[in-house]
Amino acid sequence: MAIAYLSLGANLGDRKAMLEAALRGLEGSGQVRVVKASSVYETEPIGYVGQPWFYNLAAEIETDLDPDALLTLTKQVERELNRTREIHWGPRTIDIDILLYDDLVTNGNRLTLPHPEMVGRRFVLEPLVEIAPDLKLPDGRRIADLLPSVSAQEVRKVAG
Repeated sequence: MAIAYLSLGANLGDRKAMLEAALRGLEGSGQVRVVKASSVYETEPIGYVGQPWFYNLAAEIETDLDPDALLTLTKQVERELNRTREIHWGPRTIDIDILLYDDLVTNGNRLTLPHPEMVGRRFVLEPLVEIAPDLKLPDGRRIADLLPSVSAQEVRKVAG
């Protein structure tokens, strides 16, 4: 079984319910087991800022899927939750990104691992550090050590 880390985000509809539905959809496939999920964090949008704030969380999963098959599954769950892609970094019901897959480093047409933008996003790093405080990138850098460089981005833990 491989260990992978995912980042989930939603800013349309019932944001928390969408995150929960995405985790259920992944587990419901029978090919993913959610080991841990972080608290939910509310975060300001990056890139396209004229949109509602996001709810984000990180999840550690076990899977027997290879990275490409896992990506296919995440896109299927997004479609089932009515994800559309109209504006780059725009509003969405759900977004599921594969951040890390074991210690794999790859740069393919469909998938780059580790996720190329994760180290510059507090809404990814903070929930990830919550569930895996000692997690390292394949190059040996600790995720927790990257947090100070993104501390200016607004992120707040959602109560309950």
